[in-house]
Amino acid sequence: MNKPKHNLFRNGRYALEGFVDVVKTETSFKWQLLMLFSMGVVAWVLPIEFEYSAILFISLFIPVASEVANSAIERVVDLVTVDYHIMAKKAKDVGATLVLLSLIVTAMIWIFVLLIAFKMV
Repeated sequence: MNKPKHNLFRNGRYALEGFVDVVKTETSFKWQLLMLFSMGVVAWVLPIEFEYSAILFISLFIPVASEVANSAIERVVDLVTVDYHIMAKKAKDVGATLVLLSLIVTAMIWIFVLLIAFKMV
């Protein structure tokens, strides 16, 4: 196969190129980044122990990662066909479901951690 050799720096550059591209082209990803930064500040200023803040902050990366996966799915589908196809719709819908589930999981993490941190359970 005509596959380039892997290199840590080259792969890192590819990742950065992908990040820049998704920031430039995906509105949903921009919203996820806004949530990451705004809720990240909230996670660190809450009057709770460091461990709880760290869990809350790290959980914010789940929807961001899901949005990246969803964008990749959408791009592959758009590469394969520009015509409407039920399987293309289903693939995109599943990607959207991934993002929705990630938001639900993140909300549950925040609820449970805050309940424990403020000793409400």
